[in-house]
Amino acid sequence: MTSILWDMGGTLFDTYPYVDSAFARVTAQGAHEIDIDEIGRLTRVSRGHAIEALSARTGIPPVAFEDSYELVKEGWLADPAPLMDGAEELVQACRQGRGRNIIVTHRDRESAEQLISTTGLTFDDIISTSDGYPRKPDPTMITVALERNGLRAEDCIAIGDREIDCEAAQAAGVTPILLVSTAVTGEQSEYRTVTRLAELLPLFSADVETPANPWSERG
Repeated sequence: MTSILWDMGGTLFDTYPYVDSAFARVTAQGAHEIDIDEIGRLTRVSRGHAIEALSARTGIPPVAFEDSYELVKEGWLADPAPLMDGAEELVQACRQGRGRNIIVTHRDRESAEQLISTTGLTFDDIISTSDGYPRKPDPTMITVALERNGLRAEDCIAIGDREIDCEAAQAAGVTPILLVSTAVTGEQSEYRTVTRLAELLPLFSADVETPANPWSERG
């Protein structure tokens, strides 16, 4: 039985195109043409990192990017970000295998629950930084997810789109999986990577065990 600890933006939901386009519009309005793939490489580190880097490069105040992101979030109320390709099938495969689907996110709980409500899917738990937990790569949210749901780390995988998602999982003894975008190139990761969530479906075959965490025995 394998359970999944899901990150949200860029992993469960395909949010990056909206954010990248919004930041590109801000830079264009400030007479700075920056390639959207370059913006994408920045947002894949974190939204805050992208705002800081773009503001430093263009002289555009960070608040302009922050406001554009708030407009994106407001837009999702009427037109929600879609699920990542393969996410629905993977959630269902996990559930059919009697595993749990648990969300571990930096997104505030209200926003997370609103997005989840648009999917028609059921998740077993949501762990959010708005509950008072520290942000990844601190492993606290992962540890809380395991303890609260009676799960063993070795029976879980954690899927995220950033290195900090994997660092948090690794520190908690959970096997990390890094979902990378084929549209944005970057440095090779030390973690197991997939470009499509469907690549993980074989883990939920009856005769396949959760992959061993190669870091679990390291000091």
